[in-house]
Amino acid sequence: MTDPRLLLRALPPVDRVLEEKPLPAMLTEYPRTLVVEAVQQVLESYRSRLLEENGGLTARDLAPSALAPLVARRLTRWFAPSLQPVINATGVILHTNLGRSPLPAAALGAIARAASGYCNLEYSLDHGERGSRQEHLEGLLCRLTGAEAALVVNNNAAAVFLALHVLAAGRGAIVSRSQLVEIGGSFRLPEVLKRSGAHLVEVGTTNRVYINDYEAAIDEQTAVLLKVHPSNYRIVGFTAEVDAAELAGLAHERGLFFLEDLGSGALLDLTRYNLEPEPTVPEAVAAGADLVTFSGDKLLGGPQSGIIVGRRQLVEKLRCHQLARVLRVDKLILAALEATLQIYLDEERVCREIPIWRMISAGSSQLRQRAERLAHRLEGVPGLRAVEVIPGRSRLGGGALPLQELPTYLVAISPQRGAAATLERRLRQNRPPVIGRIQQGKLLLDLRTILPGEEGLLLGALRFAAGGGE
Repeated sequence: MTDPRLLLRALPPVDRVLEEKPLPAMLTEYPRTLVVEAVQQVLESYRSRLLEENGGLTARDLAPSALAPLVARRLTRWFAPSLQPVINATGVILHTNLGRSPLPAAALGAIARAASGYCNLEYSLDHGERGSRQEHLEGLLCRLTGAEAALVVNNNAAAVFLALHVLAAGRGAIVSRSQLVEIGGSFRLPEVLKRSGAHLVEVGTTNRVYINDYEAAIDEQTAVLLKVHPSNYRIVGFTAEVDAAELAGLAHERGLFFLEDLGSGALLDLTRYNLEPEPTVPEAVAAGADLVTFSGDKLLGGPQSGIIVGRRQLVEKLRCHQLARVLRVDKLILAALEATLQIYLDEERVCREIPIWRMISAGSSQLRQRAERLAHRLEGVPGLRAVEVIPGRSRLGGGALPLQELPTYLVAISPQRGAAATLERRLRQNRPPVIGRIQQGKLLLDLRTILPGEEGLLLGALRFAAGGGE
């Protein structure tokens, strides 16, 4: 074994490493101080390895020509964006960890237009004076939901918090025990109620609640009856709950407010698309809810946002509160949300132009053809032992219809050598990353969540990963 002290002396100086390709070119692309820092870090890592009983290194490993590519890779990682596009082959349509709803092309165009220069965010072109950013969406939201007024904040949790803080701080909010949910990111409804200043009043049992439970809980401190969407769980079997119209009637009879948090933000009748029935925003408004809150990035298919629609007097009260400024959205969200909502004015456009609805409405025969086409193109790829098309199930995900599954067809891949987990890791570390799932020792890819234009990238990633590319 070579004496580590000799190898330490063999470590080249920084300037010598900088002379090796591709570093001269990178010096013209990146700041010299950062390139030098990358060289120093690589040299230091090798120095540490040598001091740890040689680390299995030879003089060839320490040559400037061997070190320069390591420096280049380090620089590339530094400058690569942390937030990057991925190919979602999991079959989970509203994948919370992968950014939920991909935006429609119209929304992307609207973002580019709003971001490329100045815009009339808070300026009235009609009156030549300061306006409100909320004016850009209110008319559209009222048309689509039947509400009197609307307000947009940065997410649905913020919408619920704002409504409770303004209408029920220091007073009681009555909610069914079955609706005291916790969803992603440890968002707990009881904690939201507490932080908003409202006092939580639980009624009913875990699985059953009746209108007389709400009636019995009302006292002089009560301000709000609250109905909450169960989000990503369901109670099935021996159950009972009170519908929105009954709660609205009781609230108004007692001089209280009725708030409904719909969570997923459905504007369409989901049964038309072979999905489980889900209360829609127009239905909640028509049932008499004073305020309805919902997400912009779930079943609506737009950008992350929280939307509040309802009675004008109450929406104005929320709009004028100081918290509304803390929770407001910027011009890019407004532009993307407006473009998405405009698509809903013509329901025939929804499944063509909004990605999640295109995925939801994709038929089994179409998915099978796409899966078979991909499988055929993978035949004979070195490193793959078996590629087959099998039936499977896609999921809606994202805290909407947690039990809902859609029939699909999967491409099931078995590598020639090694485990499917190794192939999955290589795909995940590809550029762009491909996210699939493993089941029974096979890598499964669901074409339902592969966007148009991604199939070529997916094919290239599979060929690279199957060949052992790192």
